[in-house]
Amino acid sequence: MCTAIVDVDPSSPVPVLLVGVRDEFVGRPWEPPDRHWPDRPALVGGRDLRAGGTWFAVDPGAARAACVLNGRGTLPPENRRISRGGLPLLAASGTGPEALELPRYEPFHLLRAEPDAVTLWTWDGTALRTRALTAGLHMIVNSGLEGEEHGEGGAEEAFMSARLAYYGPRFRAAPRPVPKPGPPVGEAWEDWLPLLHGDGLPRTDTRTLLPMIDLGDGRVWGTGSVSLAALGPGGVRYDFSGTPGDPDAWTLIL
Repeated sequence: MCTAIVDVDPSSPVPVLLVGVRDEFVGRPWEPPDRHWPDRPALVGGRDLRAGGTWFAVDPGAARAACVLNGRGTLPPENRRISRGGLPLLAASGTGPEALELPRYEPFHLLRAEPDAVTLWTWDGTALRTRALTAGLHMIVNSGLEGEEHGEGGAEEAFMSARLAYYGPRFRAAPRPVPKPGPPVGEAWEDWLPLLHGDGLPRTDTRTLLPMIDLGDGRVWGTGSVSLAALGPGGVRYDFSGTPGDPDAWTLIL
């Protein structure tokens, strides 16, 4: 149950802010952001060691970032599935998913952010929807933009609804940061940082942005990393934490 937060303000010196919160089984191996892909040397991102792709990719030269979330809908046959981890690499390189063999992909939400444009693609296993996100703050979860794809209830639905209801108003009420290259993460992201650290909620709270839940079968599921990108005419600032909630765990990648 990942979350993406994107804020668009065309009048700001940094028009687009993108937050990528990755939720996954804690035991799934990954590497921190770097230039991991020889066939795409311009791109920087964390690498999933199971499938080789990523959840959040940045092209610093193009001032472009992309992230992917799981979606809802029809699943392809397991023996024909292609990993969704290649989608952020594609989008950060400036290409959309329209030309892909989409029926081989599980449902997804793919977000591409540039200083002058933010695009959200949603694939439900049957149809691809493309939208431009306009000015304002937007939250995307597995049930779509602002949770618009209402399901049949259950624990996952409750988590997503609670997260949107709690954090949406708080991010919109907080003064918008203007992250620039150089300053420490606290100075760059200012009033957003306490929210990005969970806003004091326990990690088992249904509302939290940074869940950590013991499933009782030997597996633990929760937030493994948080990625921040600020995109403006002058380039990209990219911050990363592989220890969510720890104020001292941030690394300035770009």
